[in-house]
This record gives sequence, C-alpha cells and structure tokens, in this order.
Amino acid sequence: MKRYQIYTILALILMTVGFTIPVIAYHGMGAKIKEEKALPSYVYPIYNFYSSFQYKNHLMPDDIKKDLRKMIENRSEIGVPSLPIWYVSLEAPNYPKEAFPDGIPVYFHVDGYSGDVHEMNTINHYIGMYPMEHGGNTERAIAPYYLLVATIFMLLYLYYDGRGNSLLLIPTIIAPVLFMSAFVGWLYWYGHNMQEWGAFKIKPFMPTALGDGKVAQFTTHSYPTIGFWVMMAMSIFCILAIFSKKKYLKSKADS
Repeated sequence: MKRYQIYTILALILMTVGFTIPVIAYHGMGAKIKEEKALPSYVYPIYNFYSSFQYKNHLMPDDIKKDLRKMIENRSEIGVPSLPIWYVSLEAPNYPKEAFPDGIPVYFHVDGYSGDVHEMNTINHYIGMYPMEHGGNTERAIAPYYLLVATIFMLLYLYYDGRGNSLLLIPTIIAPVLFMSAFVGWLYWYGHNMQEWGAFKIKPFMPTALGDGKVAQFTTHSYPTIGFWVMMAMSIFCILAIFSKKKYLKSKADS
C-alpha cells in the first residue's frame, strides 16, 4: 500500500466514524422526536454508542442516559450524537459548583448541539440574546451532504491519478476553517443582535470564541474539544496524502 493511500484511509476512517455515520444516521431525527414520530430501528444503537462517551446532565439518571428510548419517554434533553467540535460553558453565582460541577456546558457539532442547551437558552434570554437554535440553520442543513461528498471524494482520491486529483481532498482540508468561520461569525451575530426582552441590558459585544471571558455576572469558557482535533487530524492527513501522492506520481513518471 502506498503512503498516500495510508494517509487518505486514516482521514477517511476518522471522518466516516466521527462524523459521516452519526450525522447521516441522525439526520432529521430531532424533528421526528419533537413530532413524536417513530424512529428507524438503526438510530437507537448508533445514538446510544456515540452518546455513551459524551456529556449529559449530571442530574439525569444513568439508566436513562444510556438509552435513547428512555430519554425520549422521559422527555430528556437530547443532543446530536456526532463528535462535538467546540465546548462553551457558563458559570455564575446562582449556579454553584456543588449543584453544577460542569457549569452550564453546551457542545457545538457540525449538525447541531448537545449539553444543557435549554438552560443556556434561558440564560441567553436574560441578557436579550437569541436562542441557540436561531442561528446556523443553513450550515446544519448542509452538513450531512457536505460530509457525504467529502467522504466520496476521499474514496475517489485513492484511485484517481488524473489531473486535479488533489482537489478531491479540499473539502476535508478546509473543514476546520469552515467550522471556525461559521462559529465565530455566528458568535458575532448573536452578540450584536441583542433584543429588548433581556432583564440585563448589555451593549453589543463579541462573545469569547477561544478562552475565558465575562458577560454580565457570567464567566464564560470556550475551547475546542475532541471533534475539532479529529477534524484537524483529517486535514493534516489529507495534506500529507497530497504531497505523498505528488511525489509518488512524479517518481512513477520519471521511471
């Protein structure tokens, strides 16, 4: 096996397992749950597997956390199962560490959110900020198709040696940049479109995209999490694959 094939396969595995499978499998399921419609049987084991190592509210009983059916029956907060890319948490005096050891955390995914989204929206309401679901609808709708195309392009790259073959890996390489651009862009939009309903009147501001910050009496934390590093690894593997393939094709042509 050629070195560029190894790099491409590694990137392909990371994307398929971390993003493509859970995103496509869960696509449209959130709406079905809200409408109390039946879900396809394959959704439950996929969701239970991926969510087993992701955050859920510490007050949720363990037997419910591990079972999507029970979460639906108990009307628990249900996030998307793909790997979370970014993590934002709020801390405040009215959320003591004893009762809220993780603060109020939410996780941003390519196709939605997970964590204490309802509580975060309640806090946002106090300062006149739109609920999280208001933004990024186009990006979330496009995500399954983008991932599917990027996955297919990587498969094609393994076998296509013709002109412009490197372009097949561009969607995967630029994925971290696209996510961060959308994330920072929407943070700016939320911070500069405050509404009058807020109990606390706050001037337009730029929420902290990376690091620790302060909003009213809330302390904020914003950092990358596992999905971001997986996405970066995919991008690096694809860049290595391009250079390796160029070198291989050049040596093949010279021989």
